[in-house]
Amino acid sequence: MKKKGDKYAGYVFLLPWLIGFIGLTLIPMGMSLYYSFTNYNLLSAPQFVGLTNYIKMFTSDYHFMNALKVTFIYVFASVPLQLLASLVLAFILNKGVKGLSLFRAAFYVPSLLGGSVAISILWRQIFGMNGILNQLLNALGIESTISWVANPNTAVWTLIVLRVWQFGSPMIIFLAAIKQVPQEMLEAAAIDGASKFQRTIRIMLPMISPIILFNLIMQIISAFKVFTESYIISGGNGGVLDSLLFYTLHIYNEGFGKMRMGYASALAWFLVLIIAVLTALVFGVSKKFVHYD
Repeated sequence: MKKKGDKYAGYVFLLPWLIGFIGLTLIPMGMSLYYSFTNYNLLSAPQFVGLTNYIKMFTSDYHFMNALKVTFIYVFASVPLQLLASLVLAFILNKGVKGLSLFRAAFYVPSLLGGSVAISILWRQIFGMNGILNQLLNALGIESTISWVANPNTAVWTLIVLRVWQFGSPMIIFLAAIKQVPQEMLEAAAIDGASKFQRTIRIMLPMISPIILFNLIMQIISAFKVFTESYIISGGNGGVLDSLLFYTLHIYNEGFGKMRMGYASALAWFLVLIIAVLTALVFGVSKKFVHYD
């Protein structure tokens, strides 16, 4: 009787999450999928149009391909650089530096603040025409008068730098994984004559490879969802020549700027498909470098 009561108690504790999942995630996703096959402007009833919205992406939306291009450049450049920076710092902090807790907290702060409106405004000031970067370059004798966030050739790279700066979260996860590597294995390898570099490459990296895979997938998904930075820094219009028109910003402009919620829903579901395919590819390739034994 007591066990039966415990089972029902578990369901009761699960109920708030279940209600939230169904009401705030599952039902909105289902409605979004339905709207993707309709012409819906938020003000009138949706009209079913079949695959028209999906066909429009590839035939008449001249912003679509550019938004994909900018987003892919951002993801494929920022994620590896961010993971590399976080992994290197995790190895450095693992060496037992003094004040480790302070360093961990200080390095984690950018992950909390990086996607905020305040940091986006600050970033626009740093890389603007009269920003801190140009002032520093001019002080070093390098003349620079361009606005890095407005120049189509450099705009997306300023946001890539901002993304890399947010290395705190994956770094903490890497550091926790590194500390779980058995010291006996490292000591045995050292006795056998393995150098620190060899111990890192042949023992530590294979041991934490599942965590590398986890961080890689999580950061890919997170990078595809970037919105605040591009919206604030570009003023919501995608910048000069759509150089900061990220895919999520394009969805926002279509859905709330132009009141094309049906088309915006189709764009959103295509993004879901892109993330799902990339995640599947990463899992497929991971068999060659992830070790679970």
